[in-house]
Amino acid sequence: MHIQRIAAFSLDGAGGNPAGVVVTDALPSADKMQKIAADVGYSETVFAAPDGEGYRVRYFAPQGEVAFCGHATIALGAALGAAEGAGTYPLALNDADITVEAFRSGSAWAARLSSPPTRQEPAPDSLKADVLALFGWTGQDLDSALEIKLVEGGARHLLVPLRTHGLLRDMSYDFDAGAALMQTHSLVTINLVYRQDVQTVYSRNAFAGHGVYEDPATGAAGAALAGYLRDSGRGETPFTIYQGQDMEMPSRLVVTPAAGKGARVVVEGETRLIA
Repeated sequence: MHIQRIAAFSLDGAGGNPAGVVVTDALPSADKMQKIAADVGYSETVFAAPDGEGYRVRYFAPQGEVAFCGHATIALGAALGAAEGAGTYPLALNDADITVEAFRSGSAWAARLSSPPTRQEPAPDSLKADVLALFGWTGQDLDSALEIKLVEGGARHLLVPLRTHGLLRDMSYDFDAGAALMQTHSLVTINLVYRQDVQTVYSRNAFAGHGVYEDPATGAAGAALAGYLRDSGRGETPFTIYQGQDMEMPSRLVVTPAAGKGARVVVEGETRLIA
């Protein structure tokens, strides 16, 4: 079975979030896909097989299946573009139907996905307290213009908006405690953000619940953030997310929310092949 390794949301030909990509005639069993994902060791590996006019797609992290993964979808788009040419490919996920569009960006392949519908809900006070304790922060460290929220754009994230960029840069947490918290609340990541202005966001995503300390670029979290900002009246225009700098894996995501409450979000990025 051929496994491609592609970094999605790369920045100027470097960095990005590595994903395993397997395009095959038929999807393997769930157990086999789980083993392959664990062996690859990236935050996610995406599996795709032809299905009608598009592809049936599933995503696996080292410790379990996830409903949707943005960076792996971008990597899949690049792989499909390289194999079949530029264009838009329908993808059937476990819980939603989406699309990914492959296109050339200079000498590399890039892709833009249209996310599942977005939604958000208040985070329980106990969860807020637990997440602040996990990272050693207090309420005074939060951005008062935003809220800690449970947000979704195909996967469930906890959004934690921070008051300064320095707090984001200095982020650390206990891996086992973070994994337990994320698993208890069915969180794919805890999305820590510093919103510099309406056009620029810096982000770090804790991912311990699925076996990885930190994700270098998180398209699903970007889509969920955009849905929250749009639906709460805090931003309806495209913006750029910079992520991974603190891991020496610089990444850039361009995020465009569609009009309408709960509507999909377009997330775009460049890719690079990993030797």
